[in-house]
Amino acid sequence: MINYTFLRLSAIFGFLSVALGAMGAHALRPLLGDVSLGNFETAVKYQFYHALALLAIAILQQYGHKKMLATAGWLFFSGILFFSGSLFLLSTREIHGMAVGWLGPVTPLGGLLLMGGWALVFMAAVKPKG
Repeated sequence: MINYTFLRLSAIFGFLSVALGAMGAHALRPLLGDVSLGNFETAVKYQFYHALALLAIAILQQYGHKKMLATAGWLFFSGILFFSGSLFLLSTREIHGMAVGWLGPVTPLGGLLLMGGWALVFMAAVKPKG
């Protein structure tokens, strides 16, 4: 049976990736410097890649390693929030003016969470189903 939690999260993050990507390309382009806009685009890309990874997790859990893949899915979810979320806030501080410099260390933590998710997907792929 398909994991609808990860399917829903995939759809939400995929939808938001398209919406935020369009916002970055049109509304934010004149408001942000090149570095900030590049960071915003990186956040959108990683969010979208991992929305697709969540879709794969939702499907792959039908074939075994449910717990390992579920953990990978939650690592992807957390990684999206930490990595992309912090980049969204950091890259748009020219607009919102909030003090978000403390989020700098959160971005690499999010990257580690995403890497952990991929490591678990790899482990599920090489470990026999027994």
